[in-house]
Amino acid sequence: MRRLGSYAAILISVWIAALTCARAADPGFQKWLQELWPQAETLGVSRETFDAATRALEPDLTLPDLDLPGREGAPPRGQAEFVQTPADYIKETTIANLAAQAKKLAAEHARTLAAIEQQFGVPGNILLAIWGRETAFGGYKLPKNAVTVLATQGYYGRRKDFFRQEFLYALKMLEEGHVKLADMRSSWGGAMGLTQFLPSEFYKYAVDFDGDGKKDIWRSVPDALASAAQQLVGKGWQRGTRWAYEARAPQGVDCTIAVPEVTRPLGEWLSQGFVLAHGRKPTPAELGEPASLLLPEGTYGPAFLTLKNYYVIKEYNFS
Repeated sequence: MRRLGSYAAILISVWIAALTCARAADPGFQKWLQELWPQAETLGVSRETFDAATRALEPDLTLPDLDLPGREGAPPRGQAEFVQTPADYIKETTIANLAAQAKKLAAEHARTLAAIEQQFGVPGNILLAIWGRETAFGGYKLPKNAVTVLATQGYYGRRKDFFRQEFLYALKMLEEGHVKLADMRSSWGGAMGLTQFLPSEFYKYAVDFDGDGKKDIWRSVPDALASAAQQLVGKGWQRGTRWAYEARAPQGVDCTIAVPEVTRPLGEWLSQGFVLAHGRKPTPAELGEPASLLLPEGTYGPAFLTLKNYYVIKEYNFS
């Protein structure tokens, strides 16, 4: 047993040394950073801001989905929602705790949520769900620095062009004073703030909803929720339309039709024996909307008839 412990310690030491050597042995990373300066300057980034962000920047080789020597053939790791089973990722106790928290926050921010819905057409419960799942209403402490993450993914990652551009936008955010470097906490994918925005999404959708002159998705609940609403609208959110209807499927329903590619007008699903739960009544406009059948637990679980807004939510975050 003692010998096994020694072997484990040696292996860990070798692994740590390998990571250290990978950092030191790749001068190409710093060269790549410096080659980005002309593009950063075009975006309005000053040399002072660029140097402050990149001078001591080292890649974070613990990130998933990197193309590194020695990792060939290894399956790409990803976010929890993609590598855990649904039962592990969507724990009943976690969801129950978030739901209880959401009820309190719905009351606390009722006026803000109503104002956002009036302006953008996105209901408050949708925004609270996004906030809760993205950062547990701000309770989840984001573990990474966005600039480090985006630079690492831009150089070593599997989507280099995408992350290189996000890195440049992150520098632009620093230049314009939207956030300080030390406060740019992010997920492993570089998303920031209460409702998880990449830098390019910040520039497309961020909103100053509390009127203080700042688009503060990190600390301002009104700004973060309104920004999320604006992003949903930008991705095609339809005002006044639900994302889905829970339904009772007819006996013997063919589960092979429960795929996004099979769409029928909502009214047609109902004419084929699907019954909406809780006595809900779709609007006349919704009856003509294309809908897909969702059976998340197969034919013996709940059924949903999903409308376009369901896919808009998925585009916000595929998980």
